[in-house]
Amino acid sequence: QVQLVESGGGLVQAGGSLRLSCVASGIIFSIHTGGWYRQAPGKQRELVAVITSDGSLTYADSVKGRFTISRDNAKNTVYLQMNSLKPEDTGVYNCRANRAGYAYWGQGTQVTVSS
Repeated sequence: QVQLVESGGGLVQAGGSLRLSCVASGIIFSIHTGGWYRQAPGKQRELVAVITSDGSLTYADSVKGRFTISRDNAKNTVYLQMNSLKPEDTGVYNCRANRAGYAYWGQGTQVTVSS
């Protein structure tokens, strides 16, 4: 059974930082593409950042220079370091792992940035 469990969300003031973690079980995360997505109230889910199995990185324009996605293969974990947070970063952040047509999602963690 595959599980992705996110943690690290919370309430933070604008300008602050948070680090999200996504721990995988049932899959080898390092051979999957790992991604973070977010959904703000009343909006569609959007891609935030992706790291491929070979280490290629992709970021949404809105988070470039502020967010960093990384992975620790020994811990089977993907991280999202979020700095200089803005109120518009508020939303539910979900972790995703995909490979060869299979995709798995975590349950999400809430990030709220106050102004």
